[in-house]
Amino acid sequence: MGAALGFIGALFGLGGGIITIPLMGIFFGYSQQLAQGTVLLLVIPTATIGLVQYVRRVKIDWKLVTVMLVTALPATALFSHIATLLPSTGLRYAFVVFLLVIAAYVARRAWMLGKRPARKRLGLPWAGALGVVAGVVSGLFTVGGAVFSVPLLTEFFEQSQVSAQATGLAFGVPGVFISLAVYGFAGDVNWAVGIPLALGGLSTASFGVALAHRLPERRLRFLFVGFIVVCALTLFVRARELG
Repeated sequence: MGAALGFIGALFGLGGGIITIPLMGIFFGYSQQLAQGTVLLLVIPTATIGLVQYVRRVKIDWKLVTVMLVTALPATALFSHIATLLPSTGLRYAFVVFLLVIAAYVARRAWMLGKRPARKRLGLPWAGALGVVAGVVSGLFTVGGAVFSVPLLTEFFEQSQVSAQATGLAFGVPGVFISLAVYGFAGDVNWAVGIPLALGGLSTASFGVALAHRLPERRLRFLFVGFIVVCALTLFVRARELG
């Protein structure tokens, strides 16, 4: 499963976490918290390797990263704890809504591909506010904080797409370790499943990246949207069955 999801996540360019969480709930019957906590073991190595590669190739605005970290990390810790206390079905419904929002965002980005958005530079206090919201998203769902922040970094902080992705990883990776500690302490991490999941993902991610470079980006993004919508609807049905 890790090998398949590592390949798919790299192919779509949005990571394996958003894809893996619903599939673990659908096929393994995991509670929402257990799925979110376990998938962190897949996200940590892939995100860390990605960050190292970006640091070597992209000039990162570390002042911006620092401001976002200062506000994101406390929010991540607090809302990770809150997530472990919420009813699993309620959290699953919230995750379904989150998936549909991500799908709508990706569809919009695919539709607007090639059109340069208007950009205006915001100050560092706004970066702190963005860090809070991204931290809340990461804490509640363990994934998605970077996905949420990248378009805002490009449109309002004069970041290129590559620089924004690097910034998202730079402030997101420390938060993943915090979430893992909180979910692990709550007993919502299956280490026996998560570790081989991560190893499998690492073994195939490079092949997904290679294929992504050969296929039209717009088509890939719309395929991802379709995949996410199907996962969201299936999770919704399962949540209703579990009541």
